[in-house]
Amino acid sequence: LKKKTEDLKRERQLAEDLLHQMLPKSVAKQLRKCQKVEAENYDQVTIFFSDIVGFTSIAASCTPLQVVEMLNNLYVCFDSRIESYDVYKVETIGDAYMVVSGLPERNGTKHADEIAKMSLDLVAAVRQVVIPHMPTGRLQLRAGIHTGPCVAGVVGYKMPRYCLFGDTVNTASRMESTSLPQKIHISSATYDALLTDDAYEIELRGEIEVKGKGKMKTYWLLGNKNYSVQN
Repeated sequence: LKKKTEDLKRERQLAEDLLHQMLPKSVAKQLRKCQKVEAENYDQVTIFFSDIVGFTSIAASCTPLQVVEMLNNLYVCFDSRIESYDVYKVETIGDAYMVVSGLPERNGTKHADEIAKMSLDLVAAVRQVVIPHMPTGRLQLRAGIHTGPCVAGVVGYKMPRYCLFGDTVNTASRMESTSLPQKIHISSATYDALLTDDAYEIELRGEIEVKGKGKMKTYWLLGNKNYSVQN
């Protein structure tokens, strides 16, 4: 009986660990108790988007199984890296990777710093990801970051997802889509949030036309003076 109890506890822990990889712990806890998860408003968070440069052409030149293997290698690398930071991985859609800091657990003014350090790490890490069917090839990342308010909540019943809503999400996505290979493109709001530490190397990109937003003053995040990315 003792052994069966221990086995049951172990299986229960495995199930909980899997659930916590799909939903935030606080949300999963409410769902397990059959409680309704209320959408929550967050005054300030920082959102990161990235995708692979030329992914469509890379995918067209290989089999579906090779695409899956390549993306799995990439996301295993990224997932292990982001554990070092106070961030929450929202989702992956194809080659797009979305991460947020400042929710579901608020972390004061740390969110921009956490995402900035993480993004520098991922941009360096992507060059080390091996593409099984292209041994000499190397992936390139295009990244974008924006800081602002947003709403987060659970959507769906059969396969509930923790989703983010608001203009901050759209703007972060625009920062990514107007970025360049191996570059981290940040908005003025993120730039202002990072200024408090004076720890970052940031270069003015200038005013660019952003779809749905008009002209925006943006910057390149180049590095951190006090933090070096380890291979």
